[in-house]
Amino acid sequence: MAEKLTSEEINNLVAALDGWEKQSDKDAIHKSFKFKNFSEAWAFMSRCALYAEKINHHPEWFNVYNRVDVVLNTHDVGGLSALDEKMAKAMNRFAGA
Repeated sequence: MAEKLTSEEINNLVAALDGWEKQSDKDAIHKSFKFKNFSEAWAFMSRCALYAEKINHHPEWFNVYNRVDVVLNTHDVGGLSALDEKMAKAMNRFAGA
């Protein structure tokens, strides 16, 4: 089972992840990804969905045309865990960040 990250670990995580920020209203991180068009956004979401199934960790996300807004946290631990770090790094990779 995943373990909740400490405040120090969360600060280090956010500092190391390109474009991700700590959510102000809950123990989560968020990022907005922008693509050239809807097709690229959808392809990104498809890659992320396959990876999420593989690691059994699913993002909260919202898509409008070329933008995908993502919030990550681990509900089982009531905050952030190493799974969120894995998912965020994969999302950055899939987006070409």
